[in-house]
Amino acid sequence: MTTEAKLKTNLDTNFLKLIAVIAMTIDHVGTAFFPQYPIFRWIGRIAFPIFCYCLTVGLLYTHDIKKYLTRLGIFALISQPVYVLAFHPHDFWENATVWNIYFTLFVSLLAMWGLKEKKWWVFICCFLFASFVNLDYSSNGIILMLIFYLCRNKPGLGMLLYTLVYLPAAFNGYIEDPLALIIGNHAIGFEVFALFALPLIFFKTKTRIKVPKWIFYGFYPAHLALIYIVRLLLNV
Repeated sequence: MTTEAKLKTNLDTNFLKLIAVIAMTIDHVGTAFFPQYPIFRWIGRIAFPIFCYCLTVGLLYTHDIKKYLTRLGIFALISQPVYVLAFHPHDFWENATVWNIYFTLFVSLLAMWGLKEKKWWVFICCFLFASFVNLDYSSNGIILMLIFYLCRNKPGLGMLLYTLVYLPAAFNGYIEDPLALIIGNHAIGFEVFALFALPLIFFKTKTRIKVPKWIFYGFYPAHLALIYIVRLLLNV
């Protein structure tokens, strides 16, 4: 990786990925085993923005975008069966086309590569695809990466736009939503908890944590498979 300063936000991506993986795991454990406790899902909201940010850093620093996309595509395919089994073990085929997060990240990265290389048709096609196909998080990954990419040297503007993406959730929640935070008679949409990722992304840390990239890639299907096995053992 080059040391060229291509952005002014946090380059401590191993630390960020570790935080995101922990938050994601808590989210998934809550989804599978403790759906009655929304705090698991609240914590998990910080994972996706961090993954999108790290993907943006990868876009700026990678020497081979084709290999990067290929890795994402391979792990998307590997992860799909266990993703569906982990969360829909009793109705697998009905949910077989609910695509896992790797597909979202793949399409988002491809879209941003198209933007970066001024191949506008690639960006537009990816955005439409993400918007209308049953991808996890829909086109939100492209929107977040767009903010991170365009504001890579303007962290103040990036923080503002990022806040504007998630702050409305504080006002548009509804009481019937089991994931909402209820304060008095007001419901706060659980997406607002993604704002807690903001300081991690926009303020620099220097932990010097090093984790082999294949561990991050492999952890996703591995922890989903473990969730499925535990669900089988517990019959839930």
